[in-house]
Amino acid sequence: MTSTRCAVCKYFRRRCPSDCIFSPHFPPNNPQRFTCVHRIYGASNIGKMLEELPIEDRAIAVETLYYEAKCRIQDPVYGCVGLIPWLQQELNIAQSQLAKTRAEIAFLYANVPVAKPILGPTEPLVQQNDIDHGLDDPSNSWFC
Repeated sequence: MTSTRCAVCKYFRRRCPSDCIFSPHFPPNNPQRFTCVHRIYGASNIGKMLEELPIEDRAIAVETLYYEAKCRIQDPVYGCVGLIPWLQQELNIAQSQLAKTRAEIAFLYANVPVAKPILGPTEPLVQQNDIDHGLDDPSNSWFC
């Protein structure tokens, strides 16, 4: 017998055997987890499902049962399947935002004029106001 009873054994007010199939998955400090799953599936069915599974798959199965039971309690008609239309709507919104952003980017690229060089490589710099700044003189070491 384990030192503390699991949530299932506490719920049914029985001794928790050392080989209790529920104890690794329904700890005593989280009784609402078992209550939720038991409300939808029943303890007998949960035990049968767990016994048929390999030990390494049982934890994932209990997590799945708990998630599905929570969804079924919140939405008795659709359960976890009720999330699919909501997720599809979210996906459609994200796809439309992406398409809009791509269209805006394409529009911006289409309307940006191609930058023409102001000066060709052989054209001298044009002086404004007839002031010679000495920029055409290659011997000027202003920037060196």
